[in-house]
Amino acid sequence: MIQTNDSIPSIDLKTSLAGEVSDANTTQVFAQGKSVIFGLPGAFTPTCSKAHLPGFVVNADNIKAKGVERIACLSVNDAFVMTAWAKASNADEITMLADGNGDFSKALGLDFDGSKFGMGLRCARFAAIIDQGVLTHLFVEGPGEFEASSAENILKHL
Repeated sequence: MIQTNDSIPSIDLKTSLAGEVSDANTTQVFAQGKSVIFGLPGAFTPTCSKAHLPGFVVNADNIKAKGVERIACLSVNDAFVMTAWAKASNADEITMLADGNGDFSKALGLDFDGSKFGMGLRCARFAAIIDQGVLTHLFVEGPGEFEASSAENILKHL
């Protein structure tokens, strides 16, 4: 698993911001300034849709006021699902990262097998602070938990 002071691995994926889908490499996305990333098991799933993403949507201005240039949401979904979820959630300020094959989640060591739930490979629930491409804080949730990776907890650590 990625550790504090590690550089973000270089992985190609799709991004979506305000409905615009594009190709991007994670080192490009996180190379400049301070970023917050939160990962979750899936778009439109209960905790992800009712608490995790909405917390970052509601607190986006407060997070950015602390010097964060971008807030990114990572999930093992395709770019079209991530774009639809952003629109349905009013997440215009959040960069959606579509990790369709789970490559970035695996490179971070934050993937898990959700096959027993009919979900296949998924991203663990986490949040992190990245500064100039280097991980400075990492908060990984245990199964069924949601607290450490919340927007409110991230605000405490900025």
